[in-house]
Amino acid sequence: MPKEHSHLCFLLSSQTFGTIQVMKELTLKSKTNAAPDTKTLCMTALFTAMVCICTMVIQIPIPLGYAHLGDCMVLLAAVSLKKKAGAFAAGVGSALADILTGYLYWAPATLVIKALMALIASAHTAAAMTASLLFMVAGYVISGAVIYGSLAAGLASAPGLLLKSIVNLIVFYVLAGMLKKVHLI
Repeated sequence: MPKEHSHLCFLLSSQTFGTIQVMKELTLKSKTNAAPDTKTLCMTALFTAMVCICTMVIQIPIPLGYAHLGDCMVLLAAVSLKKKAGAFAAGVGSALADILTGYLYWAPATLVIKALMALIASAHTAAAMTASLLFMVAGYVISGAVIYGSLAAGLASAPGLLLKSIVNLIVFYVLAGMLKKVHLI
């Protein structure tokens, strides 16, 4: 194995261990200091991966970024996991997608916006789902204005983000309805 590959493998393995430690801390039960169960860790990891994959698989260019179906998975994580675990899966999965698809400069904003989006959506109401998506649109408009140094640039992404939000909300309700019928959420 070339030397640069061994460094990369070490970095990835240490990052994976670090992520597992963060997942353990984020999913601790609130009143007891007990470690999270295996199911909670696995479901958090699964939703993190699903958010990342659904964000990466279908990307439709819009001003300042791309539209995708990852937000329906963010909403599913919010209603399927504990608050902190859902926020972790949403933030980390979405930020990983930005990093892996060449939008590294968006990753810090995405991490915060998507984690907060999941926390808002964890109220499990239609109003909370809508509010979380509107928060996401506002977060990306503000972030785009900061990153590109122009409010006009940030506002240019708003129509695409709003349309993406509507599509993701519809897909979420379809998937959530199917998962409720088989008692998975």
